[in-house]
Amino acid sequence: MDQKNLLVAIVLSLAILLGFEYFIGGPQRAQLAEEARQQEAAQQIDTAPSVGDAPSVPGGSPAEQNPLDQAVQGQGAGLDTEAALAQAPRVEIDTPTISGSLSLIGGRVDDIVLKNYRETIDDDSPLIRLLRPDPGMRPYYADFGWTSNTQNVALPQADSEWRLVEGEALRPGSSVTIEWDNGEGLIFRRHFEVDEHYLFTVTQEVQNDSGQALSLAPYGLISRSGTPETSGFFILHEGLIGVLDGKLVETSYSSIRDDRVDSHTTTGGWLGITDKYWMAALVPDQEETVTARFVHHAGGGIDKYQTDMVYGLSEVAPGQTFARTSRLFAGAKEVSVLDSYRDDLGIIKFDLAVDFGWFYFLTKPIFYVLHWLAAMIGNFGVAILILTVLIKLIFFPLANKSYRSMAKLRKLQPEMMKLRERFGDDRQRMNQEMMTLYRREGANPVAGCLPIVIQIPVFFALYKVLFVTIEMRHAPFFGWIQDLSAPDPTSIFNLFGLLPYSVPDLGMLAIFSIGVWPILMGISMYAQQLLNPQPPDPMQARIFMMLPVVFTFVLGSFPAGLVIYWTWNNILSVLQQYVIMRRAGVPIGRNTTPAPATATSGGGKSSSAPPPTEPAAPATSSGSGSGKRRRRAKGKN
Repeated sequence: MDQKNLLVAIVLSLAILLGFEYFIGGPQRAQLAEEARQQEAAQQIDTAPSVGDAPSVPGGSPAEQNPLDQAVQGQGAGLDTEAALAQAPRVEIDTPTISGSLSLIGGRVDDIVLKNYRETIDDDSPLIRLLRPDPGMRPYYADFGWTSNTQNVALPQADSEWRLVEGEALRPGSSVTIEWDNGEGLIFRRHFEVDEHYLFTVTQEVQNDSGQALSLAPYGLISRSGTPETSGFFILHEGLIGVLDGKLVETSYSSIRDDRVDSHTTTGGWLGITDKYWMAALVPDQEETVTARFVHHAGGGIDKYQTDMVYGLSEVAPGQTFARTSRLFAGAKEVSVLDSYRDDLGIIKFDLAVDFGWFYFLTKPIFYVLHWLAAMIGNFGVAILILTVLIKLIFFPLANKSYRSMAKLRKLQPEMMKLRERFGDDRQRMNQEMMTLYRREGANPVAGCLPIVIQIPVFFALYKVLFVTIEMRHAPFFGWIQDLSAPDPTSIFNLFGLLPYSVPDLGMLAIFSIGVWPILMGISMYAQQLLNPQPPDPMQARIFMMLPVVFTFVLGSFPAGLVIYWTWNNILSVLQQYVIMRRAGVPIGRNTTPAPATATSGGGKSSSAPPPTEPAAPATSSGSGSGKRRRRAKGKN
């Protein structure tokens, strides 16, 4: 029974890892199918969506005032990015981390480029463009405005042209103010500030010179047209996200397409649209209550996603000026930056924008340690090696106890083989005798599970760190590993680069395109297997021998940093286990343990014979006896 439990533990661990592989291909195929669906819909619908189908701005604003819908019908539709930028007068945005501009048509932030990040590891690769105007009818922008329950009030629209009244360019320490006059006594202003990272402060102001009291409410929205490509991993959320009323809310693109509108009332918090490494998010005044929504609208063959927030209506008396301040985050999800906004500005749980998952309590500390080590050493790969050593030191007493118990089991294997040979047909009696042997010798038959149990949570946590944190993106190691967050780029199909051709995309067969580090991992795992006690059951022994091969192919498509960690951990475990076994006087090597000299229930021979010096146990079946006679006869020849 104990050996069965051990086998179950190993099989479950393997099943978890195989689950990762299973989820790599499926979501990607779903994404391709979704893109094909969108293209087909676009061919069927050539006209812009009707005004009545557009989602309204929260708070009851008429649909015709919806900036999202008007953007689709704007003049820039179908143009490339540069041409779309030239369609409107603009105010430059320039900080140490971002560049871009805000449009004076609509007064929106629709042009953000991240200076420190490129699409690939090549130095001449294009910079990441986060927000964009209207190229190909797929804009991605942030906008602000006003809604009112007062009839016949002219409010700024998506095509309203604002004028620059203060400042020349938006930079840290240099703000700008734009203004729009409705011609009926209302003057609207937007005051923009930006820090050295990715956070804009937007103050909306209305001056009421109309001679009558008005009920107005400011709003902010982020609009994205077209379903973006996602990583397709179930362990990572990409889509609509927010912390609303103190709780993390994550809504996928597919979910909001089904629900169309998801509304919340929240005090403080934030909401936006997140990618794996980038995010655009609205942050209301943390002391104010707002209505926040996730919205989907399909029109013109294009899915449109919107997150928006609206403050409560406020009475603005004649001659009064009313203002409300919000924030906009548009940039990379750098952990230290998000933490600083959470701590310094009081943005509730803003660090949850990085999907550290259910093991947050373990994943984030591992990230902090890795980041600290990398900052000191200058290499994330070396930091992984040092982190592995630190983890081994933390669990050293437990691992030592486990390995000592495994050494005892290996030393007891001749006795265990005798018991199996003697009671092979009586499983219950054999298990009882083995348990008696374990208790007498102080051995733990499930000791080998402890290193695995310890390793699996760390494995998952490190996997999350490598996969979701932008700090690990394009982080080099040495040699051919120039991106620890990507799989080993070498392939057995071109002899690891020795043959002069590139390996094409193999699709589902990519699992067989293993590189150097996965092979090293498999070798290290096999070396560790040689030190472990061989299961008395031949079938279990075969399964254990196959595990290094299976893990080699499964982990071949995992991030290289994770494979390096696993390999290095195996090497350290082998060294630790080797020393313990030498001190215990346990023979090392798979062929040092005698196999049972018993036949199977069908009369087949066992895998190997006992050494000549080992006395044979009495046989309990004719099959066993005949097997021994055949072996003695063979030895005489």
